[in-house]
Amino acid sequence: MKRIITTLIYMLTLVVAFAQNQKAEKAVFTLTTFKADGTILASTNGVFVGSQGDAVSAWTPFIGAKSAVCIDADGRKHNVEAIYGANELYDVCRFRVDGVTQSAPLCKSNAAAGSKVSLLTYALKSASSKTFTVENVEKFGDQGFGYYIFKEKAAENNTNCPFVNKNGEVIGLLQHSKSGEQTHAVDARFITALAPNGLSLNDAVLRQTAIRAALPSDLDGAKLTLMMAGERGDSAIYSQYVDDMIRYFPKAIDGYSARAQQQLWTRQFAEAETTMQNAIERVEAKDEAHSALATLIYQKQLYFADSTDVSWTFDRALNEAKKAYEIKKMPVYQHQQAQIIYSMGNYADAYKMFIDLTKTDIRNGELFYEAAQCRTALGAETPEILALLDSAVAVNPHSNISAPYYLARGRLLDEAGETRKAVRDYNKYDTLMLGRASHDFYYLKFKAESKIRQYQQALNDIAHAIVLNRAEPTYYAEMASLQLRVNQLEDAIRTADLGIAVAPEYTDPYIVKGVALGELKRKSEAIEVLKKAQELGDERAAALIEKYK
Repeated sequence: MKRIITTLIYMLTLVVAFAQNQKAEKAVFTLTTFKADGTILASTNGVFVGSQGDAVSAWTPFIGAKSAVCIDADGRKHNVEAIYGANELYDVCRFRVDGVTQSAPLCKSNAAAGSKVSLLTYALKSASSKTFTVENVEKFGDQGFGYYIFKEKAAENNTNCPFVNKNGEVIGLLQHSKSGEQTHAVDARFITALAPNGLSLNDAVLRQTAIRAALPSDLDGAKLTLMMAGERGDSAIYSQYVDDMIRYFPKAIDGYSARAQQQLWTRQFAEAETTMQNAIERVEAKDEAHSALATLIYQKQLYFADSTDVSWTFDRALNEAKKAYEIKKMPVYQHQQAQIIYSMGNYADAYKMFIDLTKTDIRNGELFYEAAQCRTALGAETPEILALLDSAVAVNPHSNISAPYYLARGRLLDEAGETRKAVRDYNKYDTLMLGRASHDFYYLKFKAESKIRQYQQALNDIAHAIVLNRAEPTYYAEMASLQLRVNQLEDAIRTADLGIAVAPEYTDPYIVKGVALGELKRKSEAIEVLKKAQELGDERAAALIEKYK
């Protein structure tokens, strides 16, 4: 009787092992990657390690790939959606495909040296297996992953097929040494541990493929990835991240608001409304959902005022912002209300709200700046507005967030005749912007510096404006005119010529060039240039022609 029971247990063990091996066999697939032109780049094998498309294989086939597909043991095609992570040193990769997949279990510990394992190969009908002996196990990494070396050789077409232990658990993927004399395997646990983070979009390894990095599994990392993807300018890829955000974080507002933003910019207001109503229903932080909807409606009113849609109004935006505040009494939602009220033209009420908010824990320069805008709209005197802008600057005087406040104060000082003070603010703005301000700013700064005879600085700034916008003829004329003023006559002629090349019908450069030539006693040339200006209708040319005759 004991012998019978022992035999039954042994047979049951064999049945279980066979079932596990069958399960692992069904998880083996072929991987094919493609170039941008659709031609095949590379082919290899791999194994699914998760029922929702989680897969592992080699990294090299993905380098330079535009797309990739896996064919499972039943002949079904799965498109590769995203890369979780890759390691160049061990040439391994973890990625995700679409659809439901059969998966193989992973071994939870290292296979021992001397133990027998099976290599499972890909086949559409019945897969074959071959027994291998673990000759040596080299441990690597903090978690003691195994790098396996086997006694037996394996066929090249079996590269990246899985090795499984007697329980049908995957221990690693087949690799060949460069000489082809040895058979190796990298621990499958190491490959499945590869995971994306918020900065994966900047990962030098992952950027070798056009297939996108997967969204991180933590919300903060996912938010960072979504933001970075939006800055890349690839709308198709960005939409995929938005889909993933909603799919994997259905209780967070970020995916819904990103989708609604896309719909807003394409004037799909009804669709954006539906998206946000789904968000209000599903997300945990209802206040954030109402606030996000208020933001969308506010933006629609600002940027699509010509729309015939009548459901998204400033009143509706204000109502949604109030709902957010009712749910969670945060000053940020009051600030949102104040901005909407300002846009509705109720400057007095908006001013009071902005000033009141400066006494809360969200006190910042923006509040004083917005209050200054309110007082400007109400016709307040310059000293009062300057005082508000002084307060805006004072909150964070050396931070780049204060840059627009310095610019606003500089403009106001400039208009009030306080040009030297204005130039100081312009210089501070330029410093905080790290020299990356717009061309029209440098033109503004040039004009102020010219007023107070800071000619060299003015010439530097108008040259900067030209570099940023070479198509604007006014900049060449202004630069040439100042060069003429400071007796840099040859430079004035060269600059005027550049302006004429950009805009042949614009007369100012002809006038400046003519005067510069005249002052150099090159009168016949001067008259010729001035006559061109006269032909183009410039009334100043006649008197100058008489002067240089």
